[in-house]
Amino acid sequence: MGKGKEWKPEWKRLNDRITGLPTVQLTNYTGHSHHLYFTENGWYDNDRRLLFVSDRNNKTDLFSIDIQTGVITQLTDHHKTYGSLSPCLHPDQKTLFFRRDHEIIALDLATLKEELIHEKPDSLLGGNLNCTADGKYLITCQREDLSKKIHTDLGNGYIGHRELMEARPESQIIKIDLVTKEVTEIYQEENFITHINTSPTRPELITFCHEGPWQLVDHRIWGLNLETGEAWKIRTRKEDQEMVGHEYWYQDGETIGYHGFRQDRTGFFGKIKFDNTAEEEVEFQFVNWHAFSNYFEKIIVDGRAPLNNLIIWYREDGGFSQPKVLCEHRCSFHVQKVHAHPRFTPDGSKLLYTSDRNGYANLYLVDVPENASELPDFAE
Repeated sequence: MGKGKEWKPEWKRLNDRITGLPTVQLTNYTGHSHHLYFTENGWYDNDRRLLFVSDRNNKTDLFSIDIQTGVITQLTDHHKTYGSLSPCLHPDQKTLFFRRDHEIIALDLATLKEELIHEKPDSLLGGNLNCTADGKYLITCQREDLSKKIHTDLGNGYIGHRELMEARPESQIIKIDLVTKEVTEIYQEENFITHINTSPTRPELITFCHEGPWQLVDHRIWGLNLETGEAWKIRTRKEDQEMVGHEYWYQDGETIGYHGFRQDRTGFFGKIKFDNTAEEEVEFQFVNWHAFSNYFEKIIVDGRAPLNNLIIWYREDGGFSQPKVLCEHRCSFHVQKVHAHPRFTPDGSKLLYTSDRNGYANLYLVDVPENASELPDFAE
């Protein structure tokens, strides 16, 4: 048991119950397994291997799966369960970074050697990790620990979500030099800051968010220039209590995708450049959890129960197709580990998602047709 252990293939090949599309259930274990957060790429080794997190033997570890053979390799050997390891890949795809208690660890994916990169003060809580596009820096956020004043359980039902927003904890965005380990504070304010996202092509650009209930937070999506420290609002609210969030970068590194809800609960997905140009939005008439796309050509959203399907739009003649059913997900979304978090493969030919349809979260990979005409229309 332990680091470097190979687990025999667990995958099952099936056809989706609704659309008949070829699907592979990549994991099958009596414990939760999930891919990286949907803003993070988990593919490496020329897209042959996929990173994931799994609770096995009553502890939480990092794993990779060989997509050609199904063989699973254990990458870490921890001694307890974690709510989140916040893993992210270095742009060269040779190193993985993750959080373990107070530590940020670099893991060599070839040798599985671990190196301590940073250790945060006990008085602060750490956020997610991202690398800059040039691979020189690791970017993260940290905030004042208010756990003695506010009961929180954000990963299991967003307990304390609004209370933290209203408390306005002191928060910082820092960069860590991956050669010298020097830490530099880039930005600071009294707001609940999370969701650090680095541009995949422009090393000076990131987004971050003011966390809280989307309809109540002062403003959700922010841009930040790491070289100048300048911060600015991206996609400002257009009406009272409008909800916009779950922002992510397109592969071009200059466009940001997002989704949201109008005041009347009409859903929409959209895109906008980091400088607030080239905005475009499309409305839809159901409630969802997330949206994702590599470019503004194919958009996926995960329907919220009672809609248990993944819905896709295709760019057609300057507009979009009618919403189409790609597959069912039957995901409970009960806690973060069982969110569907759909994400296209880098070439857009398949879609990765997590589902606890059989009681435990597992990874699924479904083929994505080239044309909208190959899929059934979504009907409420």
